[in-house]
Amino acid sequence: MELAAFRASTKLDAPPSGLSAPLTGLWWMAKGYWNKAHSAVDDEEVKTAAWVHAHLHRVEGDLANAGYWYRQAGKPASQAPLDKEWTEIATALVGSGP
Repeated sequence: MELAAFRASTKLDAPPSGLSAPLTGLWWMAKGYWNKAHSAVDDEEVKTAAWVHAHLHRVEGDLANAGYWYRQAGKPASQAPLDKEWTEIATALVGSGP
């Protein structure tokens, strides 16, 4: 799936089937459903889920918790605007899986 198609899918009522947990989390966040986004990645133990998890805690304003998740993801803490970071993560993830 390309980024444009992923973005367009957020107009649907439910995420497309076959999305990874991290992409599902980003999908829900794009729709403004923080809790559903968090649930999608909360129990995942892959670095990409940790990266999305970090972003979600940044959205929430919990920077200390976000910092923990950035470390788990092996990523530097982002200082980018939230929408830019979302796009950065989505771009990386749509190229790495379904």
